Amino acid sequence: MNKAQQKRFDSLYRKHLSALKRQGKADSTIQLYSHAIRRVSEYFDCPPDILTVEQLEGYFESLVSTHSWSTVKVDRNGLQFFYRHVLKRDWQWADIVKPPQEKHLPDVLTLKELERLINGTRERRYQTFILTCFSMGLRLGETLNIRVADIDSERNLLHVRQAKGKKDRFVFMPKMTLEALRAYWATHRNPKLLFPHGRSAEERRKARDPMDRGGTQKSFKAIVTDVGIRKDISIHTLRHCYGTLLTDAGVSLRSIQEQMGHECPKTTALYTQLSTYSQTDTDRRINGLLTKLRVNWGQ
Repeated sequence: MNKAQQKRFDSLYRKHLSALKRQGKADSTIQLYSHAIRRVSEYFDCPPDILTVEQLEGYFESLVSTHSWSTVKVDRNGLQFFYRHVLKRDWQWADIVKPPQEKHLPDVLTLKELERLINGTRERRYQTFILTCFSMGLRLGETLNIRVADIDSERNLLHVRQAKGKKDRFVFMPKMTLEALRAYWATHRNPKLLFPHGRSAEERRKARDPMDRGGTQKSFKAIVTDVGIRKDISIHTLRHCYGTLLTDAGVSLRSIQEQMGHECPKTTALYTQLSTYSQTDTDRRINGLLTKLRVNWGQ
């Protein structure tokens, strides 16, 4: 882009960021939608407001051949937001690109595989992290951001703050998880964080930020490979394992929906396709499930 075009792009980009913030979008959404604007502008080397429908069709044809449909969908949504809230124009996305409706059932782990995963983990922090994610059905970011003050040990509850959709919720905390978190926290004694960033105990004690998101995902993948699990799993799989095994244990879908913070009951109903279902007491079932894990804690 020449200087005039770059100035134009910078102005539009600032307006895009401002609109995203005003609409209350999550930080992750802001990052993805703003990247969509940068990517299409870099592709054509011009500001995005002068692109024609034909150019956008060519762009998405190229994107479909080089990226996943999930990336295509995010870029489509980012551009649609840009047209609607910055350019004040209608954008007929269906005429330009329409990702297919795909439904996939995720891989889940059995309790034996979960034991193998935890016991095959060399570091105590990752053992505790994996158990915490699984035993409360937490998302990656929810687990990373657990604070000491979020734990209500008397009521066996975890206060999950500002999760997906900027919503708080309380999650039942199994006794095994509470004891594991206490034991791990005692190794660093950070005044605020349960999973602080840092390599040594001293670094973790002084850390102000939680463990790195990307680094944690990378380490998890390495652990899965080391223990010989061949299923296509990620940290988010632990959340699916939780929902599936609770459904199998007979916990009501309504209780699982509340525990996991699902907005729509249809999301929770996915687990009926992966397991069996019957009604029972939530807290007792969760504790009963966790007592079946045989964990050999590391140093």
